[in-house]
Amino acid sequence: MKLKHGIAIFDTFKSRENRFTGEARRQRGIIAHLATEQSPELRTRTSIAHLIAEKQGILWQNMYSGIFRDLDEVLIPSGVVKEGGRLPLRRGPKALQMEGVPFYELSESGLIVASALEELGRSRMRILESTIKSVTIYDPNDEYVREGILLLIRFIPAFMGKIINLYVRAYCSGSLSGITPIDIKKLRMVLASQIEIEKEIIGSSSRLRDEEWETLQKFVDRIA
Repeated sequence: MKLKHGIAIFDTFKSRENRFTGEARRQRGIIAHLATEQSPELRTRTSIAHLIAEKQGILWQNMYSGIFRDLDEVLIPSGVVKEGGRLPLRRGPKALQMEGVPFYELSESGLIVASALEELGRSRMRILESTIKSVTIYDPNDEYVREGILLLIRFIPAFMGKIINLYVRAYCSGSLSGITPIDIKKLRMVLASQIEIEKEIIGSSSRLRDEEWETLQKFVDRIA
């Protein structure tokens, strides 16, 4: 049974499948911002609304309610985002001053989700590498999963980008109940039928002579 998490980062318009919905753009903006911004003052709801609204060319007031809903109803309940702490207030109601204003950060799962966002460019693989190095491996037999992912990040980042994109898509659609820990069972369920070409290439590489491999490299370089 699929579990819908409500994460809309891959949602597109039915009539324009190459264009993200407004909800998808907001959620992608929130996740990308939290993945790269270090300052707590710029990770509050209001600051996030200001920054994303500026990028999209709209008033921040029109963005705030959507940001509030995305955080409180989707990204926090799903475990992608968590409260990172509270900033003290010098003005306003005394109760609010004492309670402070929350700022947010990505969880371990959120960092993996962030690594599937093309908007982050080269930072995607740096984020994924750092997260995979620190993520807990509960089954010692899955340690080679970590080692394999780190090797792909280093030597074939485009392939790793495809894998993590498929993996995060499966989570957002509800095909996976949880995104961490990454184990062989989850990866097999998501990827078994999706990476046949890459599997064939890797499997054949050890059988090719040096000159044959060089010929293939030239062929790919010419058409890429």
